[in-house]
Amino acid sequence: MLPCGAVLWRRLLRKRWVLAVVFGLSLVYFITSTFKQEERMVRDRNLLQVQEHEQPIMWKVKFSSGNSSQLSNQCRNSVQGKLLITDELGYICERKDLLVNGCCNVNVPSTRLYSCESCLPNGCCSVYEYCVSCCLQPSKQHLLERFLNRAAIAFQNLFMAVEDHFELCLAKCRTSSQSVQHENTYRDPIAKYCYGEYPPELLPV
Repeated sequence: MLPCGAVLWRRLLRKRWVLAVVFGLSLVYFITSTFKQEERMVRDRNLLQVQEHEQPIMWKVKFSSGNSSQLSNQCRNSVQGKLLITDELGYICERKDLLVNGCCNVNVPSTRLYSCESCLPNGCCSVYEYCVSCCLQPSKQHLLERFLNRAAIAFQNLFMAVEDHFELCLAKCRTSSQSVQHENTYRDPIAKYCYGEYPPELLPV
């Protein structure tokens, strides 16, 4: 035998006015949620527009050549290369010629400073380490500043943590959504590491 509460609930559900009330409350909740979501989207869109047009992103990048790592005779470097390494001074060398302090051995003939080998005039290179080394040229500072000044809000998370020229070149030369087309194909499958202002040209499909 069913409990009295269950029987009463079943009888209530059979009444049309109860179903109408339940349906009405559900409809009100749905409409309210939709309006709140739309309101939130409009507010977020307006906030982005204000940030983009009235409050430029305050990038922290420093292009100073005299930094603490040089004074302490230590170098940060690009780390990941199996064959080549670029240090923060702009030298590129073979991994076996990397000194214990993280700097390239400048006394080795194959070590190069600010080398743009494998790089195209548009600032895209086929080797990541050459991209970083070329990007570190002092003459590239104005190009990088122009890029930061016109960088979209979408790049904010990527570049807000960058603090100097070396970190900017490391981040800029990494492949990103700018390097691909159709989400799964490189715009230029050979020169895919870019420090330039603009992404590689779209290749015909």
